[in-house]
Amino acid sequence: MAVIDQIPAIVRICVVFVLVLLAIRVRLSLGNALLLGSILLGLLFGSTPVMILRSATHALVHPKTLSLALVVMLILILSHSMEAGGQMGRLLDKFRGLITHPGLNIILFPALIGLLPMPGGAIFSAPMVKNLGQQHRMSPARLSYVNYWFRHIWEYWWPLYPGVLLTTAIAGLNLWQYVLFLLPLTLVALSAGYWPIRAALRGDEDVKPLGHLRPDQLKGFLRELTPILLVIGLGLGLGLLFSYLWPADRVSVAKESGLIVALLLAIAVVWHDNRLTAGQKRKILLNPKLFDMFYMVAAILIFKGILEDSLAIEILSGELVRWQIPLTAITVFLPLVVGSIAGITIAFVGTTFPVLISLIQALGQQHFMLVYLMLATVGGFIGVLLSPLHLCLLLSNEYFGTTLTAVYRHLRLPCFVLLISGCLYFWLGIRLL
Repeated sequence: MAVIDQIPAIVRICVVFVLVLLAIRVRLSLGNALLLGSILLGLLFGSTPVMILRSATHALVHPKTLSLALVVMLILILSHSMEAGGQMGRLLDKFRGLITHPGLNIILFPALIGLLPMPGGAIFSAPMVKNLGQQHRMSPARLSYVNYWFRHIWEYWWPLYPGVLLTTAIAGLNLWQYVLFLLPLTLVALSAGYWPIRAALRGDEDVKPLGHLRPDQLKGFLRELTPILLVIGLGLGLGLLFSYLWPADRVSVAKESGLIVALLLAIAVVWHDNRLTAGQKRKILLNPKLFDMFYMVAAILIFKGILEDSLAIEILSGELVRWQIPLTAITVFLPLVVGSIAGITIAFVGTTFPVLISLIQALGQQHFMLVYLMLATVGGFIGVLLSPLHLCLLLSNEYFGTTLTAVYRHLRLPCFVLLISGCLYFWLGIRLL
């Protein structure tokens, strides 16, 4: 063990990251990859098998683990229920008649799909984007870019995304404070994403409108959107109420409790309004992806627990201080690398954020936690957007018959603008908070 202790902590943690990323690349599930990484992390920092098992057990039965895993599973159940009942199709149909301007529709249609976290969700908006894009004579690569980019403009802060919930849970941040702080990133993504297609949309005056807005369109659209509005509105209200009634030092899952109640009610509304059969409900509830997601969340929090109990971060922070490695560089670089390799947000959040959060605390920067995690989210999500393993990118390219290289030409500028904007926002936040 003395030999291992002589190896720099940063090297040992990099070994763990390499193992996790290699496991993901050979198509091991993220949960299994993180579990292997957790065991190796504990061993490399002097924990015995018994100590590792004790840390894992404590993390697994923690109320935060159970409540967060339940919230993520309920979000998937809601998404699958709306799809199975045809409500997603009706929602898109109502939206199709709500915005009659083709230039706006081609952007807003994939953005609407992005409100629900569905793996490979870009394929749902692809037919409409293709139909609208042909009026503007867009190339397949540009169509795929539009379908892909605008579907992901919400993921920085939208509270239905598991990465947002996981970040606030493991960092102990207020969910709605986090949401409000990261919301401007969507405006940046929207503006930066529009730039590569501005020339194609300038000829809107030559494109015929889709039709006139009928009086019942807005009403129908809002009716189909009710479950999502219910989750956000009721989840926010109950989260604040529970936080007030049960202070954080007594109940650590107040915000998740509000979302759980709101999600259960929304699911009940979807099942009732769409008259789902017992067979459909059973198929949704027994979907293996639900249990995979529970396992993934549990593995992430086990990783965080072993990271804390092994004192790895205390050792690492001492090294960084001695070597004068900037925390900001690590905050951007680590999530970006993991995001680009894994191609999924929850992967860079689950593997790098426990390290970053502990490091920020160890270096006495916890009062800037929100700002650092914003920067880490930007770095990680740029990696995810550019990842050749991102399912939405692969499906979108396949549908439009284009290549990664062709779509990357359109992605380069928006991703660069997003990175620069994130750095400027970080600089501003450090000075104002």
